[in-house]
Amino acid sequence: MAGTLHLVGTPIGNLGDVSRRAKETLARVDLVAAEDTRRARKLLSHLGIRAELTTLFEGNERARTQTLLDVLRDGRDVAVISDAGMPGLSDPGYRLVRACAEEGIEVRVVPGPSAAIAALVVSGLPSDRFVFEGFLPKKDGERRARLEALATERRTIVLFESPRRVRATLEAVASTLGPDRPVSVARELTKVHEEVLRGTAEELARTAEGEELRGEVVLVIGGATEGPAPELSELVEEAAELIRAGWKKREAAAEVARRHDVSTNAIYRALLEER
Repeated sequence: MAGTLHLVGTPIGNLGDVSRRAKETLARVDLVAAEDTRRARKLLSHLGIRAELTTLFEGNERARTQTLLDVLRDGRDVAVISDAGMPGLSDPGYRLVRACAEEGIEVRVVPGPSAAIAALVVSGLPSDRFVFEGFLPKKDGERRARLEALATERRTIVLFESPRRVRATLEAVASTLGPDRPVSVARELTKVHEEVLRGTAEELARTAEGEELRGEVVLVIGGATEGPAPELSELVEEAAELIRAGWKKREAAAEVARRHDVSTNAIYRALLEER
């Protein structure tokens, strides 16, 4: 019988945020696959856990996935952790999860801290709908092209950034999405020097000028307030998905209209015509 893969969330800075279930899982599994075994040993030592460790990082993820699959096939349990937060979110893990799902190997999640979610909820920007973009490209031209593709995105945008590139990214946001676009810059979340800056892209770009930021940085960018509305056919399909999930037609039409700031009646009539 195959073992179980556990995806374990770990603290993003404050070790007090580790959950009891995470501790119990890490103590119980046969193998812990970590992005950085040196950081993992520090965490495990803090928790009083001695565990067998192996690496799982971007450079070896493809090859190591096969090795870990063999371990799971032999009936051993494996836990995957990242340097901080949830594995698989801008960190290795999804390839292993996909491979396990394809083979019918059980995958369980032990939820934990997430820098992306923490930064979103503390940003003061709308959190009911958002899109996570991970890290933007390092090259200026590619970074601007990615931001231009998000120019009409109405959802709040969450992304990670290197402290060395925060100013350049804020300047790119100001020039591509507009100088008045609301932005939050969160760094060192849950740590002693936690800081959250809020303002416009232009204001925060000036604030970052000449300032040396350190630590993990998450940018949260307000969505576009204006932009092309989706085609009616797209709105109807979105409402149809809600209906398939158990919503009534009128309720589904109203919800989709609220999301996109369009007419409820137009969507509802189109749904009735599809009978």
